[in-house]
Amino acid sequence: MPVRNRLTEREQLVLYGLLRYPDLRDRELSDQLGVKHSTLTSIRRRLQKKGYFRTIRLPYLQHFGCELLAVIHTHFNPVIPLQKRVDITEEKIEASEELFFSIGEFEKGFSLSLSENYTAIGKINDIRTETFGKLGLLEKNYPTEVIFPFAASRIYRFFDYAPLIKHRFGLDGSPRCDFIWPPGDVHLSATERYVLYGLVRYPEEPDKGLATILGVARQTVSRLRKQFEHKGYIAQMRIPDLRQLDFEILAFYHVRYDPANPPDFEAGEAAVLLSDNVIFMASRPFETVLIAAYHTYGEYKADKVEKMQVLKEREWTATNPVIRTYSLSKSEIIKDFTFAPITKKILQIDDLPE
Repeated sequence: MPVRNRLTEREQLVLYGLLRYPDLRDRELSDQLGVKHSTLTSIRRRLQKKGYFRTIRLPYLQHFGCELLAVIHTHFNPVIPLQKRVDITEEKIEASEELFFSIGEFEKGFSLSLSENYTAIGKINDIRTETFGKLGLLEKNYPTEVIFPFAASRIYRFFDYAPLIKHRFGLDGSPRCDFIWPPGDVHLSATERYVLYGLVRYPEEPDKGLATILGVARQTVSRLRKQFEHKGYIAQMRIPDLRQLDFEILAFYHVRYDPANPPDFEAGEAAVLLSDNVIFMASRPFETVLIAAYHTYGEYKADKVEKMQVLKEREWTATNPVIRTYSLSKSEIIKDFTFAPITKKILQIDDLPE
């Protein structure tokens, strides 16, 4: 199906390349894609200026004492308008450092968090339940927690949009499967922690600009950035604006497996649920959470049917998965990949100058 936006074929290719190879510089990416260097740079700047994508840095905080990823999803009694609910949650819940992504629609919402331990997530969920309960927002069910300890979980895809965009534009390209490995035990100096936080908070600043903000030598920033990237402490990511690219639906899947017949966790059997539409997938032995994006409702239905067929044929589930769809035109993104607060908390450093 033709894309309704006005991106040319060359722009589509460059956008895909920027998402698929976020660490490559323009000259390296131009060689990878077979696009003239000056043309690629011009297209990248144009796409960025028009808001088709933005660049962030993902901190791999499991190396520094962050033990788990938490997903919380809630079904609401829609008696209070969405904007009022957003205002309330922003003040009491979303302000928590642990939350890095949160989205809501009229009667539902979900969030993702990184946390040092379960205590912090438990406190957030207690506040969430108390707040929603007093407002009469909850129906029969409490907010549902899905906890993924890094030492006992697999992150198959962590907001990697390249397969989605490849599929959307009908491009060729090999998929990438991301794993966040079990936690390490890394100790950084005060300067290293300071620079790491700065890299996360100001992801689009060049080394020279960040050095000025931090008040350290440019050579120090460059050396530590390269060191952190090489050791896997941070990774550059690019996040596309799905609305500008005419995507209509975000789907949230929570699959609980039959304890008597789950997929083989060590063999990674759950990866069969991955499709090009999936942008996030986390698993532990008895449950999986997926987030997927779709251009049309028909595309969503077809992908959902395929996933349900796999689950049924392999007899992996005893109960139906929780599946909720979000209209991208009607949903409110409350937190949008905000990693600086939890990085600051985990690394235990002072704030940076504005």
